[in-house]
Amino acid sequence: MKLWKKLLIGSATLVTVTLLAACSSKSTSSTSTDAKNVSGSVKLWVDTTQVPYYKKIVANFNKKYPDVKVKVTQSPNGSANAKTDVGKDPAKAADVFEVANDQLGSMAEAGYINPLSPDATKAVKNNNVAVASEGVTWKGKMFAYPFAEQAQTIYYNKSKLTADDVKTWDGLTAKGVLATDFTNAYNFYPVFLSAGTHLYGKTGETVKGTDVNSAKGEQAMAWFAQQKSNKGVMQTSNALNQLKSGKAAAILDGPWNSANIKKILGKNFAVAPYPTIKLDGKDVQMQAFLGIETFAVNSHASGSNQKAAATLASFITNKESQLIVYDHSGQIPVDKTAQKSSKVASDPVAGAVMTMAKPGNSTLMPKMPQMATFWNDAAPLINGAYTGSIPASQYSTKLDTFVKNISKAN
Repeated sequence: MKLWKKLLIGSATLVTVTLLAACSSKSTSSTSTDAKNVSGSVKLWVDTTQVPYYKKIVANFNKKYPDVKVKVTQSPNGSANAKTDVGKDPAKAADVFEVANDQLGSMAEAGYINPLSPDATKAVKNNNVAVASEGVTWKGKMFAYPFAEQAQTIYYNKSKLTADDVKTWDGLTAKGVLATDFTNAYNFYPVFLSAGTHLYGKTGETVKGTDVNSAKGEQAMAWFAQQKSNKGVMQTSNALNQLKSGKAAAILDGPWNSANIKKILGKNFAVAPYPTIKLDGKDVQMQAFLGIETFAVNSHASGSNQKAAATLASFITNKESQLIVYDHSGQIPVDKTAQKSSKVASDPVAGAVMTMAKPGNSTLMPKMPQMATFWNDAAPLINGAYTGSIPASQYSTKLDTFVKNISKAN
């Protein structure tokens, strides 16, 4: 997962953004997606590898809405950096763009996106699994259209490890080598959540709700430190290469890489939900972050294109479109009926991700504007405990500093 950088805005730019937000205030909600007579010209940003199959989806859209011209193009720096790309000049950015749900809070606060219309909100809630609706909700209102859920799982070589082996971290690393990266907070911050701490409170929307500076947080730090001497754990910046070379029998990864992993492992491919880990002498579920991939409508799209943009965003996230995305990329749909379709229900990768999406197995990625600071500060904290550069005697101080930094009002 790419970590998006915090956008630095000078005072002059702040004035501009404020004026732009004021100008767009007439359109306080994304227009209803059930309009029959829709026309306009809409620019759509997707990630580079997605352009070919989104052109197919748009072709389907144009069969129903022939009067809407859609230009599909790759986003400047990927959906992981949507806020930064849109923020450079909202008026020139795409009318509809892909964005991970952890950026929605900051984009809503900046005025880059508006709440969905009541009709669109109702449709999203009725058609998709509950966690997807929760993932696009900020301060009680929905701000984007969800289309996929992402949670990491264990991919392993079943000629070296059994399904029972990978049920526990200790069993897995005793029987084989797991390649992973402790410099990646996306991989390992959820261990703090497994320990029983909260990130921005129980709802993920409380700026001073992070309580990792506690005995539970220190237990997670101690677990990181223990992995340095675990012979079954390999620190690497490229786990896929270690799996391909045969030096590793398992990795932690997401559905976005499942096709590559299947090619690497062939008939020995296997996947499973995260194992349990031992914290403070107790076996607990190792959690993952749960991310929701979405499309949002630019609040600064011209008034005449707002309806067309909202209609497009709704269409490219409907059941049929989600299944096309699944077929081409392996991204797990969030539409209720799509998840129950035979091809998704019988897919072991989808099954593992959907299991990880259940409460207690993962935590929904917070949408706080402070998440940019979180990503920057969490990685050195975790890696410092792993390498030993942060000794146990400093855990309390370092955790206090971390919480202070990520809890500042923006």
